Amino acid sequence: MTVRCVRDPGGTPGLRTHLGHYPAAVDLSGTWRARLADEATRRTFADVDADDDGGEWVDLPVPGHWRSSKEFADSDGPVLCRRAFTSSDDVGVGDDARHWLVLDGLFYQGDVWLDGGYVGTTEGYFFPHAFEVTDALAARADHVLAVEVTCSRPSDRTAKRNLTGVFQHWDCLDPEWNPGGIWRPVRLESSGPVRLARLRTLVREATDVRAVVAFHAEVDAAEPGSVVIRTTIGDTEHVADQPLAAGENRVEWSVVVDRPALWWPRALGNQPMADVMVEVTRPDAGGDVSDRRAFRIGLRQVRMDDWLFHVNGERLFLKGANQGPQRMALADVTDADCRRDVALALDAGLDLLRVHAHVGPAALYDAADEAGLLLWQDMPLQWGYAAAIRKQAARQAREAVDLLGHHPSVAIWCGHNEPIAIDVEPGQPLEAKRRAVTKLVAGLELPSWNKSVLDRSIRSALAKRDSTRPVIAHSGIPPGPFAGGTDSHLYFGWYHGDERDLPRFLAGWPRMARFVSEFGAQAVPDNAEFMDPDRWPDLDWEHLATRHALQRWIFDRRVPPAEHETFDGWRAATQTYQATVLKHHIETLRRLKYRPTGGFCMFSFGEAYPAVAWAVLDHQRAPKAGYQAVVEACRPVIVVADRPAASYQPGQPLALDVHVVSDLRTELAGEVAATLAWPGGEHRWGWEGVVGPDSCARVGTMQAIVPDATGELTLHLELSAGEMTAINRYVSRITRP
Repeated sequence: MTVRCVRDPGGTPGLRTHLGHYPAAVDLSGTWRARLADEATRRTFADVDADDDGGEWVDLPVPGHWRSSKEFADSDGPVLCRRAFTSSDDVGVGDDARHWLVLDGLFYQGDVWLDGGYVGTTEGYFFPHAFEVTDALAARADHVLAVEVTCSRPSDRTAKRNLTGVFQHWDCLDPEWNPGGIWRPVRLESSGPVRLARLRTLVREATDVRAVVAFHAEVDAAEPGSVVIRTTIGDTEHVADQPLAAGENRVEWSVVVDRPALWWPRALGNQPMADVMVEVTRPDAGGDVSDRRAFRIGLRQVRMDDWLFHVNGERLFLKGANQGPQRMALADVTDADCRRDVALALDAGLDLLRVHAHVGPAALYDAADEAGLLLWQDMPLQWGYAAAIRKQAARQAREAVDLLGHHPSVAIWCGHNEPIAIDVEPGQPLEAKRRAVTKLVAGLELPSWNKSVLDRSIRSALAKRDSTRPVIAHSGIPPGPFAGGTDSHLYFGWYHGDERDLPRFLAGWPRMARFVSEFGAQAVPDNAEFMDPDRWPDLDWEHLATRHALQRWIFDRRVPPAEHETFDGWRAATQTYQATVLKHHIETLRRLKYRPTGGFCMFSFGEAYPAVAWAVLDHQRAPKAGYQAVVEACRPVIVVADRPAASYQPGQPLALDVHVVSDLRTELAGEVAATLAWPGGEHRWGWEGVVGPDSCARVGTMQAIVPDATGELTLHLELSAGEMTAINRYVSRITRP
């Protein structure tokens, strides 16, 4: 084994390529022919001479979802798809070349034929499936690729079989949607006799002194022999001789990078990325490259201890939000969509997006890497699943690590969101919802197959595949007498309690504050044409509930439509309420920084389609009032007080602690001024001192007797520290008995 440092001029950042004398890839995307499957056509559609010119055959774009085509807009499939191509024009066939059919993403299952011969089956929507087709391409010049695509609607959503996560069971997407289709490109790849069939890259160690990058490859050799595996990471080169048997070989090696430039989240530093190239060459063929992979990594290490998160040894309080798919039709998400959402999250002061119960497009992870946004990556599992999917779920967990493990932004793995076999149809009667809530509460504590067996298998698969990141078996299982618990989902002010109850609840049950990964309230977006607001107050409430996520039964408790004369007035009230919930929940959790809270993820960030849901950005990314509330509550330095009561009576005592929360890495010296104002008077307090780095400090207590007055009681806080200021405001009222 030889290790030396060189400058590698090759490589294309962000691309998975094949170079040398083999073509990079032949794109088979574009316009395919498609029709709904029936038993007669299913038996013959894969034949080379099958007629797809007329009848029920129509054009279908690939990549795409079949529901995006008007001919299949109401269909749940299966759909039969065909595409003809000519290899003599597109595919270089050398004496020792091997050729591979690669489907980058297919929702959700597929059966694949080439020239009438069965190639194989696929299951799993977010990772590529590859099949060798060397002999088939050599046998003729004109070819037909045929795929039967299946994405069946779950018949029992408490025991689902498709691992499609939020796409087929979520209260923030249209339940009538079916994501079925070939949603990512299809291509032919070529290699020499030796192919890098699979490559996993993980950063096992990263300090200022050195970084250790571990590689695991599955190398497919046409015949036994010896190869040279050359790996470059920036200026560092690693070269090793490797004997291979015919067939699949598993090869592991590590590369040490001296004095690396570390990758940091945006809040802690810069985001240098290193170009990586892995080449397999054959000494017996003059050193020709047989296969090659190129991509980028960031050198960093992460860990989490009792929900306190560290990057490169530096503690970080995680301010985050859940993010569902950027669009309901995942194939329509553009690179610009991904960069925009990452930028909006960082602009809001967030460190983290939780990729909620799905795996997103590749551009999301590239954008997060480049911008320094951390990602909590869920597996695509939500609520109840059938026992038969355990092995498939573990397999897909391993695929997720292989696909995403090299991304520095991916910081946490989570196996399953709310592993409870529960299903409430939108628009069901209130009593049915109450029964479901009772079942939900029981499911949080009692053992179940999903929570105790399935999730343990997924967690084990993730942890064995990737020991460099924290792994959570599931989300939303709070600490309790019968369950070890993970994080908390606390919807005070929406599903339960009052929005003012959170501080008192966490004071009585501190372990629930370790990491709160869901909280919030629904709000009506400004872009509300889909609601037909001119009909106010006679909106089609049932349609909005069943197709656009609106929870009328809860709005009637929190922001009743009946109390507003106009649609605009009600919409503004819903946004104000959402902003209030988010502001005070975030302030409460930040004030508990590290004692015991390690961070939070509000619910949620951006909508995937026109909806009345929890996100602070609508489907066109217009902000609701809640977005600005998040911006203010997530600034690096905030000044907060115990929240005043909603109302006081004259003569009542008032005592409120004032805190400064700082995420800065240096001490902060400054002054805090507090002003309590009422009609006809005010009272002032002032403090000065130093707040430690990355900490929360109590600066003083305001004590007063509520004056003999009526009207608005306002508390104004202002922190001054050099050129920096932080302002906060609380509003209450003085009323007489």
